[in-house]
Amino acid sequence: MRWTGTGGSSDRMGRGPGRRIGLSPAGVAVGGILFALSLFPSLLPRGSVAQGLVSGVLLAAGYGIGVLARWTWRELGLPLPTGRPRQIVIAVMLSVLVVAISAAMWRHVGWQNDVRLLMGIAPTTPATWPPLALVALSVAAALLALARGIRRSFRSMSTRLGRRLPARQARVAATFVALLVAWGLWNGVIVTGFFALANQVSAPRDAATDVGVVPPVSPARSGSPDSLVAWDSLGRKGRSFVATGPTLDDLERFSGGGSREPIRVYVGLRSADTTEARADLVLAELRRTGAFTRSVLVVASTTGTGFLDPHGVDPIEYLHNGDTAIVGVQYSYLPSWISLLADQDAVRSESLAVFDTIHDHWASVPEATRPRLYLYGMSLGSLGAEAVLTSPNILNEPVDGALLVGPPFVDGLHDRLIETRNPGTPPWLPVHDTGRTVRFMARGTEIDTPSPSGEPWGPTRVVYLQNSSDPVVWFDPDIAIDKPDWLLDSERGPDLSDHFAWTPVVTMWEVFIDLPAAASVPDGYGHNYTVADNTRAWAAITGPDGWTEADTQRLADQLATSGQP
Repeated sequence: MRWTGTGGSSDRMGRGPGRRIGLSPAGVAVGGILFALSLFPSLLPRGSVAQGLVSGVLLAAGYGIGVLARWTWRELGLPLPTGRPRQIVIAVMLSVLVVAISAAMWRHVGWQNDVRLLMGIAPTTPATWPPLALVALSVAAALLALARGIRRSFRSMSTRLGRRLPARQARVAATFVALLVAWGLWNGVIVTGFFALANQVSAPRDAATDVGVVPPVSPARSGSPDSLVAWDSLGRKGRSFVATGPTLDDLERFSGGGSREPIRVYVGLRSADTTEARADLVLAELRRTGAFTRSVLVVASTTGTGFLDPHGVDPIEYLHNGDTAIVGVQYSYLPSWISLLADQDAVRSESLAVFDTIHDHWASVPEATRPRLYLYGMSLGSLGAEAVLTSPNILNEPVDGALLVGPPFVDGLHDRLIETRNPGTPPWLPVHDTGRTVRFMARGTEIDTPSPSGEPWGPTRVVYLQNSSDPVVWFDPDIAIDKPDWLLDSERGPDLSDHFAWTPVVTMWEVFIDLPAAASVPDGYGHNYTVADNTRAWAAITGPDGWTEADTQRLADQLATSGQP
């Protein structure tokens, strides 16, 4: 290994004969520190590959920060050690880094097992160290090579401009052009290309059908022979939604009799060409099935792929013995964690268009005979439900309630409610105002009726269900520079390891990497919400006569026994 920066005048950002393949001591120091910090736990347990990705990116980022800091120091003309003092500084730095990284690697297994123990996952072992290190070094090396390629291009551009401009002006102009090109590549090529590629990969998968899923024959389901919506147009998740769920026998076995077959209406992206056409098709399908004669109508905003979580939709049908109608509309082919970044406007506009169309007709039905109207959204779907809740179109005819599960960090209403929570209540289980309209639940918690302040529920009941370990809820770019409230010792939830500590930049990147794995943990943790918690929330929102906590447990047991959801 050859260190750059021997103290000679040629050492500027690694310049000098034979130094392009060397490493900067300052870069190695900062990179090593960030690497060690990256081994601390975050919201979810990580395998060796995911941890290697986290650590490799932070190692490369730290290296770049160290190089930039040293270059800035030299440009300011500040003194640097040379000769023997410099060698001593480097030796001490290396010794400290070796100790720090070794200690972090050793404790990493224990830290990961703390998180795994909280979630009931089998422990990991030191066997994770070799693949972790290999992935981290490979990622860091690739990023370093890319950065050096960009630097060479910058120098070449600066040299060419220097033939026509003074040296300082040439550097400024080259920097401006390089930043402009980088920004254009990021927005116009990298980001757009990534989303386009993801869409091309996801669209064929959407055309597939899950094993065991067959077209329904009941006229109460979209995709049936009587339906206005073709089975092939529903999309993969839409076909699963209309073809599954509790049957009449399931409902009868639970309630003891008097059940009705639940109505499930769904429209896919391929079912109509425009948002307005899909909204009109939804209304036509609801009217065909007699949905406006049921006691409960749920307008559900789907996740990215069009998914509606059985844990969230099946309970409402049991709670009301099948006298229900649930409607969903697909707005994307992308997986949820990608859709979260790409489809925010789509879910808002699609949800509003569909709801307004349904709401206009619902409001025209005599109040004594129309169903109670509820909203449901999980993950990015809750963003669609929030768009409806904040819409002025429902002021005169408000909805009866809403269940928003695992609301993502882009939900503005959710964030405002947490920021303005009552003092002394934690962000993962806040109390807002008197709890008359909005209340929060977390894994295994209850909804007080009346609220802790003694206030009874109002006519509209909104419940947010969120796990304290859900990265979809708690990721925020701001945590790169600000310690979030949910990591304060007095505010952190029961799902978080005591060793999870906030570090600038590092924590933000760790939680971001947790996003794709948010649903890969057991029920009740991360972005997986249990049927019992969903049932408890729906019972509080819709208030079915005679429903008890024992009924909630009995339903959870029946679903577990029958394999549903």
